[in-house]
Amino acid sequence: MTPSEQGTAQTLTRETILRGLQALSDALGTQGVTGEVCLFGGTVMVLVFNARLSTKDVDALFQPAQTIRAIASRIADEQHLPADWLNDGVKGFVSARHETTAENLPQFAHLRVTMPVPEYLLAMKCMAARIGGTSSEPSDVADIVFLIRYLKLPSAQAVLTCVSEYYPANRISPKTQYLVEGLFDEGKL
Repeated sequence: MTPSEQGTAQTLTRETILRGLQALSDALGTQGVTGEVCLFGGTVMVLVFNARLSTKDVDALFQPAQTIRAIASRIADEQHLPADWLNDGVKGFVSARHETTAENLPQFAHLRVTMPVPEYLLAMKCMAARIGGTSSEPSDVADIVFLIRYLKLPSAQAVLTCVSEYYPANRISPKTQYLVEGLFDEGKL
């Protein structure tokens, strides 16, 4: 993909994400700083599980936040990435039980990279429960199915129990429950 094509692309591939993270690490290093990035969502599905080819952005929590935001903005310009290629919009879905791992993730000289454990990632995807409807609307369904199979969860109840280990029962919406039950009832699992 040429730089001009990347600028108009709606998705980020494994290679694009790794180039962005490497540039972030390099820039942090020139400032004498070591950063931390916890990756979420589609980025984990691309980098760790190879469950899909691309994602629309890199959802992450990061420190030092202000420094990383400024560097990410420069990287967006330099690498012709979307302005919000690295963002922390995932904050609203973070659980009080924030279990992470660095297993199977690339590491960089000045950037420590982590992700939620698979059970936590599944719980987050179920809480978001985006089902899409058109090709331009995001959907969590394929990721949820992949993670249920990966974790070998045998039933909708097992999935909902997993979700309840990370989020209080009063926060689990009927939409989440119906989506999970529907996946098993429709034979997708």
